[in-house]
Amino acid sequence: MNELLRKPSGTTGKVHDITVAVAGGPLSPDWAYVGFGLYRLTAGEIVSEATGDREAILVLVEGKAAIKAAGEDFGVQGERMDVFEGLAPHSVYVPNDADWSAEAVTDCTLAVCSAPGRGLHPARVLPQPARVTRGKGANTRFIHPIAMEELDVADSLLVTEVFTPQGNWSSYPPHRHDEDDFPNMTYLEETYYHRLNPAQGYGHQRVFTEDGSLDETLSVSNHDVVLVPRGHHPCAAPYGYDMYYLNVMAGPRRAWRFQNHPDHDWIALRDAKD
Repeated sequence: MNELLRKPSGTTGKVHDITVAVAGGPLSPDWAYVGFGLYRLTAGEIVSEATGDREAILVLVEGKAAIKAAGEDFGVQGERMDVFEGLAPHSVYVPNDADWSAEAVTDCTLAVCSAPGRGLHPARVLPQPARVTRGKGANTRFIHPIAMEELDVADSLLVTEVFTPQGNWSSYPPHRHDEDDFPNMTYLEETYYHRLNPAQGYGHQRVFTEDGSLDETLSVSNHDVVLVPRGHHPCAAPYGYDMYYLNVMAGPRRAWRFQNHPDHDWIALRDAKD
């Protein structure tokens, strides 16, 4: 199996545990920032973790859970029972050197997004993001910017989720953020946690560099995760299947600056003029 495509380990419990230690490989030897975990819990289950030297954002992808973190009780979080309801998610920030726990009030899917922490932000419930429409035509998608740089709530983490309607493209035109050249570009590793509706569907994601040193086209199924260590990374949702993904990004600077592929930037330029 391609090392950039991570399949869930099962259907219950912690089905993804992507740490810096296990993310690196021949295609991603310098992976150093992003971690991603995913729990699929049944009502009544309790899970807990210590953050260590990393901060975390807990995202209730679906279902409800009672969250405690850094000595505070944040009560029951979560609203949407199915990720494709389109409602904004509930999320909780947890700093480094803290403990957190989640007790599933209903069956729930809980994402644990992590990156290096510096103790600059307190534990808190994040505001529910407003829905943003991006793109035009078959490039239209809908965004919930959970914790992007405009929201000063984290030391390293950038987290967002995207809904791509059937037949549409997303993360498109192809773009990259793999150079530490602020303000022109920022170096950000990224993970994509994919969901499909109906669940038996599939989607496609290509991860490729302009020099051809990395060029991988991946078919993703429900609950798969794709690692993007560098290069461009567009997604396509086949006709009949809506696509959701949760993005986690982190690097040396908490800012998202990217450049479109020079062969395809004309698409963005044309749409900007319309």
